[in-house]
Amino acid sequence: MRSLGFLKKKRTKDSSGSRDLDAATTPTSPTRDSPGSLTTTTSAKQSESAPAQLEPSADMASAQTPYTGGSVQQPTQQNVPSIQNLLNHPTNPYASSAPDGAQSSNGTPLGGAKGSSPAVQPPGDQAVRQTKGKYTLTDFAIQRTLGTGSFGRVHLVQSKHNHRFYAIKVLKKAQVVKMKQVEHTNDERKMLQRVKHPFLITLWGTFQDSKNLYMVMDFIEGGELFSLLRKSQRFPNPVAKFYAAEVTLALDYLHSMNIIYRDLKPENLLLDRHGHLKITDFGFAKEVPDITWTLCGTPDYLAPEVVASKGYNKSVDWWSLGILIFEMLCGFTPFWDGGSPMKIYENILKGRVKYPPYIVPDAQDLLTKLITSDLSKRLGNLHGGSKDVMDHPWFAEVTWDRLLRKDIDAPYVPPVRAGVGDASQFDKYPEEVDAYGQTGDDPYAKLFTEF
Repeated sequence: MRSLGFLKKKRTKDSSGSRDLDAATTPTSPTRDSPGSLTTTTSAKQSESAPAQLEPSADMASAQTPYTGGSVQQPTQQNVPSIQNLLNHPTNPYASSAPDGAQSSNGTPLGGAKGSSPAVQPPGDQAVRQTKGKYTLTDFAIQRTLGTGSFGRVHLVQSKHNHRFYAIKVLKKAQVVKMKQVEHTNDERKMLQRVKHPFLITLWGTFQDSKNLYMVMDFIEGGELFSLLRKSQRFPNPVAKFYAAEVTLALDYLHSMNIIYRDLKPENLLLDRHGHLKITDFGFAKEVPDITWTLCGTPDYLAPEVVASKGYNKSVDWWSLGILIFEMLCGFTPFWDGGSPMKIYENILKGRVKYPPYIVPDAQDLLTKLITSDLSKRLGNLHGGSKDVMDHPWFAEVTWDRLLRKDIDAPYVPPVRAGVGDASQFDKYPEEVDAYGQTGDDPYAKLFTEF
């Protein structure tokens, strides 16, 4: 087996995982209104924000400061999510909340019958957003640190122009080069520049100085799904189904653009203030029209074809979806082992999964069709593509078009105050006085020309 240099840190059954945050903003450009910027109205469906994570690989995992959701400074007891308060009774996760004028992220009204998958999920605005040099440090007031990592840290910031809150990921160029993550860092910017979807983080702009790279992104107040899952131990079937459905829509969109995500896990799923998901951390995302061989990802979630150093395609994301659903329903991953990552890889290649008795039959049937090494049988990789996944009986209650519009209530709403930069769902870190905005010689300038 070849070197595992690009793998992210192995998560133990009770670990809090890697907690470096990506950056985040609200759905409006941080500067004054400009052509192409999104509206600044603050309706419930328009102003979502989420915490993002620095893309850690296994090489840097040992140097990371973990972001452990369990020790978040919580103002009141209601801030502590649990199985008891997870569901918003009596609202069913799939019942209509009928928000007025809800639309998809590209403004196209969507409608559909219950249980049907979206006829065609639009690949978003094909015009690539221009992010290079769009902002400067002087456009923002730094509030506090949201997360730290080997490459730098993520700051909560406030725009001096529209006074909204965003997150800026600051990456140290020297560290990115040292950890051989130049390609992944550039790929993250490139992929985020292209995508626009209700369940994906938004990159508003990038800039750089002689020492650092800066990425201005959504601030998603609700924190990581990982924290909620660990506090709840495992999710009820309807709750896991809700989150899995939103991830399915996001993967369907990414795959329609020939983008493989390659790092699906609860740590990379953020909850906005309304309880809907945002996928973050695009450090391993890559445009792959056919096949690729790069070994990267998180050990627990690697597909067998990746572990076996075979070429792979979008099918690896559907395998990871199966692992995610299993972890949400059970509280642990199916191939987890208390030993080394090598034992996990052995278990993955053996492919034997033990399903607890509390997993409902439809869920188990879906999992067996996702967590299979036989690519000719893995759902999502067949002729029907993602529609095969959406049409599975486990998702029968899901009204996909309405979910895409966020026209369905989330099962859990984070206890955060909207629009005031509420970072109560994040750990507090010592504020390091980094010398941002330096000028002078830049030995790495040629490596990051698009920032």
